[in-house]
This record gives sequence, C-alpha cells and structure tokens, in this order.
Amino acid sequence: MQQIEDGLVIPTTADVSTHPLPRKGRIAMSTIMLILAATVLGVVGQMLLKQGMTQMGPLSLTISSTARIIWSIATSPMVIGGLLIYAIGTFFWLITLSRLELSVAYPFVSLNHVVIFLLAWLVLKEQISPLRAVGVLIICAGMLLVARS
Repeated sequence: MQQIEDGLVIPTTADVSTHPLPRKGRIAMSTIMLILAATVLGVVGQMLLKQGMTQMGPLSLTISSTARIIWSIATSPMVIGGLLIYAIGTFFWLITLSRLELSVAYPFVSLNHVVIFLLAWLVLKEQISPLRAVGVLIICAGMLLVARS
C-alpha cells in the first residue's frame, strides 16, 4: 500500500518490489541487466531466424506457394527456436518497459542494431560498407546521449 504524507505518495515496502522508484539520471543495475538480457535474447533469436530462413533459400510468395511456405517455416527447428528465444527476450523487454519511460528505454533497442551489425559481419560473413559502419557509430553516439540524459 502507499502512504500519503503532505501530498506526497510514499511507497511502502510492498509497493517497491512491484513498482521500483525511478532513479533520476541513473538506471538501476537490475534494469540494465533486463535490457541486456532482452538484447542478447533478441539478437540470438534473430540469428536463428536468419539461419532457418537461409536454409530454405530465397522464397517467392505466390498464392499457390503460401501453404507450402507456411508449413516450411512452421516446421523449421531454427525458426521455431528463434521465435521462442525472441519471445523470451520480449518478456524481459516488457519488464523493462514497466520500469522506464518509453523515451528512455526505446533508444536501447539500438543495441540490437549494433550487435546484429557485428554478428552479421563476423558470423554470417556479410559485406559491410563504410557508410553502414558510420551509420552504426552514429546510432551508438545517439544511444549514449539518450542514456546520459
């Protein structure tokens, strides 16, 4: 329960566990861990989705091929695993959203861009242009600015 004292709402011990106090200028370490868990799981999920879809080869969506494509996707262990891991990451992201303002939390999604960029280059051997690398650096700079605000 919350206590009201001189017009201020003061959370009791029971409230703090479900509604942590916002920290001005700093994000709690537990919230940072949630962001990192959501990021890692989201990236791993995306990598598995990419591997699963790459195994199928380029797909052309037509009326006659739709059922076959859906069946191939629905029975691919890599795709199913990727979706499951991505869903777990989304769970951690939802917990993060319960703790932070969206304008503070959402820029951390850019971590996904940075990690995917690196893994696409290192693991998937994708070609990275200098312009794309500069774009990722700009994303990083923007994320740092938001995190410090």
